[in-house]
Amino acid sequence: MNNLELAIQFFLQIAVILLACRLVGMIAARFGQPQVVAEMITGVLLGPSLFGLVAPEWQAWLFPWDPTQTERDTSSYLYPASQLGLALYMFIVGLEFRIDIVQKRMKSSIAVSMAGMIVPFLLGCGLAWVFYHHTELFPEKTSLIEAMLFLGASMCITAFPMLARIIHFKGLAGTTMGTVAIGAGALDDAMAWILLAVVLASFDGEIGRSLYNIGGALGYVAVTLGLIRPVIARLSRNFIEKDETLSDAGLVVGLALMALGAWFTDLIGLHAVFGAFIMGAAMPRGVFARDFIARVQPLAVTLLLPLFFTYSGLNTKIGLLNTWFLWGMCAAVLAAAVLGKWAACTLAARATGISGRESMGIGILMNARGLMELIIINIGLQRGIISEGLFATLVVMAVVTTLMASPIFEKLVGSGKPERPDDDGPNPVMSPG
Repeated sequence: MNNLELAIQFFLQIAVILLACRLVGMIAARFGQPQVVAEMITGVLLGPSLFGLVAPEWQAWLFPWDPTQTERDTSSYLYPASQLGLALYMFIVGLEFRIDIVQKRMKSSIAVSMAGMIVPFLLGCGLAWVFYHHTELFPEKTSLIEAMLFLGASMCITAFPMLARIIHFKGLAGTTMGTVAIGAGALDDAMAWILLAVVLASFDGEIGRSLYNIGGALGYVAVTLGLIRPVIARLSRNFIEKDETLSDAGLVVGLALMALGAWFTDLIGLHAVFGAFIMGAAMPRGVFARDFIARVQPLAVTLLLPLFFTYSGLNTKIGLLNTWFLWGMCAAVLAAAVLGKWAACTLAARATGISGRESMGIGILMNARGLMELIIINIGLQRGIISEGLFATLVVMAVVTTLMASPIFEKLVGSGKPERPDDDGPNPVMSPG
């Protein structure tokens, strides 16, 4: 396809994606599901799991897809556009992130994060041992250690971007519950990506690269929070107009720093979301954060993020679960994922002094895997670390744990907004960094 043909296809795809997301969102809202969950489901429905199954020729015409990546097709532009939307949204999440609450609740965030990583990781390793010795869910070239590390990482990940959108949808931004969950989720996903880097390095015979990934991540956090943050804070008044609004120059600086952060963490083998999130957390609060969010969030949320969910959905094939044995393995994975994450995070939060209601809410929120899980297992499938059967099993686990989050949260925690015990003054966006 030439550039003009790609542009024509892209505009039609945008229209279909946006309208489908809104239609599914209207249906999902009747079942208490936020729009973000509807967008995840829509992405899967537009892919080979439903649209490609019911009308394969129409689906192939609307979303031309070359798995070998030898031709210019949908993935050649949908992937970078979807990553831009994801990075923009996570930058905004960073801008809204209450560092002051995290500092007050650091013990809780670390405890929840460690519990939410260790218990599901160990359960995943145990399942990987069983699968490796008694099934063919791992290819022959995958070693036992690689299988255990990969499935462990897949089990302990949290849907960081989706977690952020659910927290926003529930009005939990700036509360103890929302901030502890976001902080723990960020740590969980960072560790999961580091584990994935170790697995990929081992699979390729390049262990030294994993050290490069870890060192680069630590260096990025140190430079961003220790150097860029104070410099931008001193310069922030230069980006404010006389009428106390953000100037165009300030908007451009914020967008450029977001892109640089996403670029660097992608470059070192982590995901762009972490670079964008940390950079957002380093930005000035007050007018800068308020106006940046007001100008960028509508575009990121309504236009670009649905592209991310659609791209991931186009890689998903639920139909690969075609035997009772695979469904049994799927049930085992789902049970271990839910019990390991939900129970461990709830108990850890409660042990650090958070109320029972808020601890339960944190555990429920941390249990959602979402499309961060889909990203990791797509990488595993593409690199030959897992089989298509195990891939489909993990897809079901990701979808079910995410669908569970909102209705169970409403049932056990309630729809009322929680108190803000740490909120002594300004709006979350306006609070000092």
